[in-house]
Amino acid sequence: MACSTDFISFICDELASLGEVRARKMMGDYVIYVNDKCVITACDNIAFVKKLPCIAELMADAETGCAYKGAREGYILDFQDKQKTLKVIRILWDALPFPKSRKK
Repeated sequence: MACSTDFISFICDELASLGEVRARKMMGDYVIYVNDKCVITACDNIAFVKKLPCIAELMADAETGCAYKGAREGYILDFQDKQKTLKVIRILWDALPFPKSRKK
């Protein structure tokens, strides 16, 4: 089941205070960018973030799962705690690289 547009809009609205937020559809699901860095993969109305050491302590009690078959396990964001979610995204944004530019 693909993500609903309402769910994607909700995520984008929740993250709006962090800067420019946009969603890109990828094979029925979405990736969410904050200030041009991909920080969330959304599948089946669940928001996944990469399992990185920089957020391990903060996400120790979070559920985990795979966004799709063959994907690496990631943390599932709980939007009930907005402050924690924003903190996780800020930390991830600092740790993740910008996407590589494509050569034409």
